[in-house]
Amino acid sequence: MSTSFEFLREFAARLADTICAGRALHDPCFDKLARELFRAQAVLNPAYGRLVAARGLDAAAAIHWREIPAMPTSAFKDLDLSCLPAGARTSVFHSSGTTGERRSRHFHNPDSTALYETSALQWFTTNTDGMMDRLRQRTASLAILTPPPPLAPHSSLVAMFEAIRRATNAPATAFLGTTGAESAWVVESKRAARALQDSAAASRPLVLLGTAFSFVHLLDSLEAAGRMPALPAGSLLMETGGYKGRSRELPQPELHAWITRRLGVPPARILREYGMSELSSQAYNRDGGPTLHFPPWARAVVVSPETGLEAGEGAEGLLRVHDLANVFSVAAIQTEDLAVRRGDGFVLLGRARHAEPRGCSLAAAGLESPA
Repeated sequence: MSTSFEFLREFAARLADTICAGRALHDPCFDKLARELFRAQAVLNPAYGRLVAARGLDAAAAIHWREIPAMPTSAFKDLDLSCLPAGARTSVFHSSGTTGERRSRHFHNPDSTALYETSALQWFTTNTDGMMDRLRQRTASLAILTPPPPLAPHSSLVAMFEAIRRATNAPATAFLGTTGAESAWVVESKRAARALQDSAAASRPLVLLGTAFSFVHLLDSLEAAGRMPALPAGSLLMETGGYKGRSRELPQPELHAWITRRLGVPPARILREYGMSELSSQAYNRDGGPTLHFPPWARAVVVSPETGLEAGEGAEGLLRVHDLANVFSVAAIQTEDLAVRRGDGFVLLGRARHAEPRGCSLAAAGLESPA
């Protein structure tokens, strides 16, 4: 099998066709694709290749996708974990964080950006109950509680929201956020209130997208102004991400109950999204339940922090994701998030205090950055 950069482009095109066709990827097919991609990434991504070598693995050996070594998300802060030559990198996604915190870096080029958008749009469409068609037909409206792309050029979340906006021909004014001091995201409260009121007055359902802290900002401002319009039946909200000190924090059930109480959106119409800058695919819940699911071209497993082995059904551990859409970086990602395995999905518990499972540290693999 070729391990050239051209192979990665061909792999990305094949995967995009599979995604767009809605074809299932049963485990034997997923395993074959994952091993193809692993062999190429072990050669074309030097930092990842060192991790593979440090584990004493032969990338050409026939191993199951579950045995492919995962790169911890912390490594994206220190290493150039990319198959793209430096001169071919046209954009980069950074992880969110507070000022002065080191950010993860996920490099992209036009091929990887196109695949990211294909992955994001297909799975969002699948999980939003026909709302993409309603947005295209102008029987629903779109509102986004983040800054637009020019103000947040390194946000994978904003890139996803922009892909949704373009795909539905919604106006650029759908973005209702801006940036404040130290580039912190701020909801433009008056514009957001008008968008909600216009939706209610026209009896046109609203698709409202934002982060957890942006919904807190929005609801606080609406209550302070004495404005709390109930959204029309059929409206859908998508909430994602944590707080990062950007607002007071609410447990997710409390936030969702507040949204239902004040905006009239039932729990089954509040979509929870899980994603990160190091990935190219997202997970969603279904019907308001707590269990999250990745698309067929990605797999999630929960591993024991003590052993690094996969945890059983209902067991708590660290979330590991194998995302085939990460063609030009690393497909196997070890997150720092605690989760419980639920069938082919998982329930997110939050961040782990000591996140890296045994055997995943950069120091152990000889990959730590030089002082």
